[in-house]
Amino acid sequence: MSSPSKRREMDLMKLMMSDYKVEMVNDGMQEFYVEFHGPNESPYHGGVWRVRVELPDAYPYKSPSIGFVNKIYHPNVDELSGSVCLDVINQTWSPMFDLVNVFEVFLPQLLLYPNPSDPLNGEAAALMMRDRATYEQRVKEYCERYAKPEHVGAAPEEKTSDEELSEEEYASSDEGMAGEADP
Repeated sequence: MSSPSKRREMDLMKLMMSDYKVEMVNDGMQEFYVEFHGPNESPYHGGVWRVRVELPDAYPYKSPSIGFVNKIYHPNVDELSGSVCLDVINQTWSPMFDLVNVFEVFLPQLLLYPNPSDPLNGEAAALMMRDRATYEQRVKEYCERYAKPEHVGAAPEEKTSDEELSEEEYASSDEGMAGEADP
């Protein structure tokens, strides 16, 4: 298991076999999306996020780049870009860690134990420190508005014209047809 490409392949397969929904970007194994569910016992419970993962050429010796695609209200996540501020990923990454660690340990820990003293979202950090109940209510509002299973699908700009219509789109495309079918 000496080459980074073999390790990348093994870690990705391990992530897929851990029941995570993984969607590859292009043919390479360097960029993909993972469906991530908010942890139980947290205001993020019930939320579903599409998380973009980019593996550098030097992975696992360099950490992956992680970002939330749909919005999340959290002191350590940039609200506009979705970038994650997490020491374990950004500064203390080790080749001993793998992608399953990111989704089963690091991200759940980030959501369970936000660090408002090192914020990427200053408003969320200030609200969390000032009024925890209102902060948790705002988190739940964001989950309702931006983190439902239907928000995790492909971003609109990524749809191509040859994609199949969903059942709803297919049903609504029939509504405009004139006349009745002959008996």
